[in-house]
Amino acid sequence: QLQLVESGGGLVQAGGSLRLSCAASGFTLDDYSIGWFRHAPGKEREGVSCMSSRVPSVVITNYSDSVQGRFTISRNNAKNTVYLQMNSLKPEDTAVYYCAVDLKMYGSAYKCPLSDQDIDYWGKGTLVTVSP
Repeated sequence: QLQLVESGGGLVQAGGSLRLSCAASGFTLDDYSIGWFRHAPGKEREGVSCMSSRVPSVVITNYSDSVQGRFTISRNNAKNTVYLQMNSLKPEDTAVYYCAVDLKMYGSAYKCPLSDQDIDYWGKGTLVTVSP
């Protein structure tokens, strides 16, 4: 059974760092596009970052404007886990963070960036709270 489990959320002061993890089971992360999304109170869910499969040849990464330069997505294939390193956190980064996977191919490639409509499976989320 396909499953995504996030961890690493918590309370941090502005300017601090957190690393979120998303452990996958039931499929191989490296074979598909994986994304991080967040949902803040009173706001719509937004895509934060994604990483495509290496198929056909190049891994693509993407970041939203709001986190570009502060967040880094990475993947450990041996652990079948994707990470989101979050630095220089701001109060406006407070949200529930979800990892999600798009199992579809688009022509000969995998998609990145991802939108909500692309997602086939979601994790349950992990809460990140950034205090002023």
